[in-house]
Amino acid sequence: MKFGSKLIHNGYEIDKTTGALSTPIYQVSTYHQDINVPQEYDYSRSGNPTRKALEETIAILESGKRGFAFASGMAAISSALSIFSSGDHIIVCEDVYGGTYRITTTFFQRFNLEVTFADASNLDNIKNSIKKNTKAIFLETPSNPLLKITDIKGAVKIAKDNGLLVLIDNTFMSPYLQRPLELGCDIVIHSATKFIGGHSDVIAGLVVVKDEALARRVYSVQNGFGAILGPQDSWLLLRGIKTLKVRLDYQQQNAIKLSEWLSKNPNVKKVYYPGLSDHPGREINEGQADGPGAVLSFEAKDDDTAKRFMKNVKLAAVAVSLGGVETIVSYPAKMSHAAFPKHERERLGIKDSLIRVSAGLEDIDDLIEDFARAFEE
Repeated sequence: MKFGSKLIHNGYEIDKTTGALSTPIYQVSTYHQDINVPQEYDYSRSGNPTRKALEETIAILESGKRGFAFASGMAAISSALSIFSSGDHIIVCEDVYGGTYRITTTFFQRFNLEVTFADASNLDNIKNSIKKNTKAIFLETPSNPLLKITDIKGAVKIAKDNGLLVLIDNTFMSPYLQRPLELGCDIVIHSATKFIGGHSDVIAGLVVVKDEALARRVYSVQNGFGAILGPQDSWLLLRGIKTLKVRLDYQQQNAIKLSEWLSKNPNVKKVYYPGLSDHPGREINEGQADGPGAVLSFEAKDDDTAKRFMKNVKLAAVAVSLGGVETIVSYPAKMSHAAFPKHERERLGIKDSLIRVSAGLEDIDDLIEDFARAFEE
């Protein structure tokens, strides 16, 4: 089947007990057991039928062996990183999501997990960061918020030549536009709060692994820490997945038109979007993804212009997060990347004039009119 059909027909479209066209919400904490007969479910931290439907669905969509659902994107990231041990070293792309930066530079440092940040868009930086105790590479591509592109196959080759795992945060693209496990990665992570949920009404995280050995390691963390996703939220993601393609198709069209308009606006100094012809890494992205995505960033001509825009924009929501049906604009220096020290943000190019946009489902003419007014008022 084509991907759009697979979103709807993946084995969980019809409830096998009742014939319902929706997976039931098993709102249950524990299960009656026959102590003489092994059974799949005993306690919902360890397994829940609604969560299992979601976990197996995302594994199918990512072409993975097993999927795991967590209570948030950060729970997913933190749990995936928890398969490593004290004294291990990992390489992380330098303009990573602020929450990932924060957890790796604070919490995991207390347990002696060593981290080196590198500009992964240049593969030589990955090679030069490898140490004797390096165990993994952690990527985002496109990166957040500057939409840098990393050559996934190139990074995977470096990793395999050195016996390393490759973890990748695929939140911006979703499995519809990019499937890193098919490109050789070992673990793919999503903040399912974003495009997979798609409606700004659920907090969730997903992890998919490519082999059973990794699955056992991730499951031991999921079951041990217990940062699992509840059945109601699992059902919301199952519902959101069904419309992922149609939402992202339209959102991506809006992002392309919006980026082209912004690139010609005198109030804008620079636009960061893989769909633009002058974006560094565009050709690499086209070779590993099925589209540029629905997230872009732009640098206003100065800080005052950026702040005026954020104050005056009306149709878009001013908020953290992305991937909802509504257009969301955020201010990385004060929102998603506030955890970065100011000098580090500026070194990376995350300036006070930078604004990130997640294109929604509004009519593009209305969005452009609203953005134009926000610049001028």
